[in-house]
Amino acid sequence: MLDFEIKTEMLDGGAALVDVRGYLDAHTFEQLDKALGELFKDKVFRIIVKLDQLDYISSAGAGVFIGVFGRAQENRGDIVILKPSANVREVFDLLGLSQIFKIVETLPEAVKALQSA
Repeated sequence: MLDFEIKTEMLDGGAALVDVRGYLDAHTFEQLDKALGELFKDKVFRIIVKLDQLDYISSAGAGVFIGVFGRAQENRGDIVILKPSANVREVFDLLGLSQIFKIVETLPEAVKALQSA
């Protein structure tokens, strides 16, 4: 089993920072889906997903982002991608997700992007 880790931290202002590390693929995407689902259950719809330590993302992993994006927006929230690794950025570009998500390089930029949502 490949390494996969998710850490969730609440930020001031009611947004969540979700740090995803390792390999997001067909074996691990349900863990991320569940973690984001828990935030939604707690009425947290403004989410920053940090991907600088995510080494690999499959189409199944990318599918999680597509699914939760609509749900966040339906609840007047947003999902901002923070510092995707080169591999992840490439997959996001290939799948057209870079056109959908705000992708930023610093946490202050991510917080600001959420506030403008």
